[in-house]
Amino acid sequence: MKAIEYSAPRTFAIVERETPQPGPHQVLIRVKACGICKTDLTIHDGSFLAQFPLINGHEFAGVIEAVGSAVTEWKVGDRVTADNTELCGYCDACRDDKPLYCENFNSHGCNMPGGFAEYVLINHDKVFAISDRLSFEEATFTEPTACAVHGVDRIDPHFGDTVLMFGAGPTGIILAQLLRLAGAGRMVIADPHQDKLDILAKLGFPEEDLIVIDKADPAKHTAAIQALMPKGFDIVIDATGAPSITQATFQFVHKGSKIVVYGVCPADATIEVNPYQIFSEEYTIIGSFAQTHCFSRALYYLESGKVQVKDLISHRLPLEEYGHGLDLIVQKKAKKVVILP
Repeated sequence: MKAIEYSAPRTFAIVERETPQPGPHQVLIRVKACGICKTDLTIHDGSFLAQFPLINGHEFAGVIEAVGSAVTEWKVGDRVTADNTELCGYCDACRDDKPLYCENFNSHGCNMPGGFAEYVLINHDKVFAISDRLSFEEATFTEPTACAVHGVDRIDPHFGDTVLMFGAGPTGIILAQLLRLAGAGRMVIADPHQDKLDILAKLGFPEEDLIVIDKADPAKHTAAIQALMPKGFDIVIDATGAPSITQATFQFVHKGSKIVVYGVCPADATIEVNPYQIFSEEYTIIGSFAQTHCFSRALYYLESGKVQVKDLISHRLPLEEYGHGLDLIVQKKAKKVVILP
């Protein structure tokens, strides 16, 4: 089979590898689509969970090509996606029913073979059916939607909470839709790119609450946001992964606010915070990392159309143009790039 394989950070090639064969409890999926996300950029650089050599790609969907001898619930030809996480089940965190904190956390496309290939091998219990209502391209959003479902679980919004979110990338737009469904009140969303804010407007978010970030003069968007909610927001989310934005979130809060780090910042980045301010204002600082056991809920929202993702796809490329897809994201010339092996 053809696959994208990294031998080291920033070093990849299209290679021919033997098509894997399923063990008794595994299924072999012929990959029809696999999305590139910003996490793939961090993996490309060798951070996050990356282990090399690696076939990356963790947002994939396709058709079952073969099933293991003990698999009874799946058959050849089934349309599916798959939860990319693999948990050990025996560490202290797993035994305490905290699977996301698994001490041996593995992820297809991060430190196990993933979906930027013609085939991917997955344990049968990680496979989820998709209906004909959902295209393979749309189904690649199941993993980022599952991460956003987990994000809403972590944020735990109260009905009517005011929300400020920085970042309107694909995962940010999904998170915004889920927060609205979860009862958030006024939502102000800021991003440097008008075309991304236009997608939110099309989804029914009021245009007056969609703010263009001015990178050259942050004081402009800061003033515009503060004018909308002078007393601050109940929830402020950084969905950009930019440390400067994470630090700036403290300008838009009030006593008791929640500050959410949702985007993936560089692993060595730091910000300056005032611990007395956190203490005296009783801020809650929330991290949201990946997901486990959220695929069923994510698929419900996608299949029902309550979360819309079709307009998030800007480019569809063959496996051979994976590198070009990375460049488009780095250069901020794409919203979502989907690879079609």
